[in-house]
Amino acid sequence: MLVYPSGIDLSSRTLQHLSGLLAGHRSRIGSRWRRLTCGRQAVLVLAHLRCGDTYARLAAGFRVGIATVHRYIREAVDLLAALAPTPEQAMTTVRKKAYVILDGTVLPIDRIAADRPYYSGKKKHHGMNVQVLTDPAGRLIWASDVLPGAVHDLTAARTHGIPAALAADDVKCWADKAYQGAGPAVRVPFRGNLRGWRRRHNRDHAKIRSLGERAMATLKCWRLLRKLRCSTTRITAVVRAVVALELAT
Repeated sequence: MLVYPSGIDLSSRTLQHLSGLLAGHRSRIGSRWRRLTCGRQAVLVLAHLRCGDTYARLAAGFRVGIATVHRYIREAVDLLAALAPTPEQAMTTVRKKAYVILDGTVLPIDRIAADRPYYSGKKKHHGMNVQVLTDPAGRLIWASDVLPGAVHDLTAARTHGIPAALAADDVKCWADKAYQGAGPAVRVPFRGNLRGWRRRHNRDHAKIRSLGERAMATLKCWRLLRKLRCSTTRITAVVRAVVALELAT
């Protein structure tokens, strides 16, 4: 396989953060020698997450085996995932905000037509549903564990306890029409053909809620999330690892 130099559109601070995390882990477990240094392992992992490079391409580029690439990536992803905020930690942050924005997306996965639980009727492809909370400026606060793509956004939000947690802390939340009936804390637009003040209300609501799309765009800048080919049991860890990197840098 031919190899060539390439770049990753991330800052050196992201590399230093992950490299330091890996160095601390190696020290704790008493790892004496590795084929790659902490810095090189960090570059490999970031190339996978940010650029979506496959194990085979990374193995060729870093001159290691595919099994080694798999082991290095899994190790780093698990370390990062453990640093992502829990729902309780996220609510501590949310309480300090004037309001939050709730939105959901379906991350595409490589599944066949027979895998109906993963097929999203709304998106018309197989995927995993993830719920996201952002601050008023659209900056990422928290991302949920993933659920099969066939799960509706409202059901997913209730499964993760988001509406109940927001109502318990009296936090205002803006969301789209998919969250109709989520409860008093979640404000959604009116349905149907509207006139007068209801139309103006929906227009103002959309201006506020649209900032939440910034967080979705931020997540999908990590190209691995545009088409996930790993086991569905590993996707939550991948999402949490990306969130941890975004919040750390």
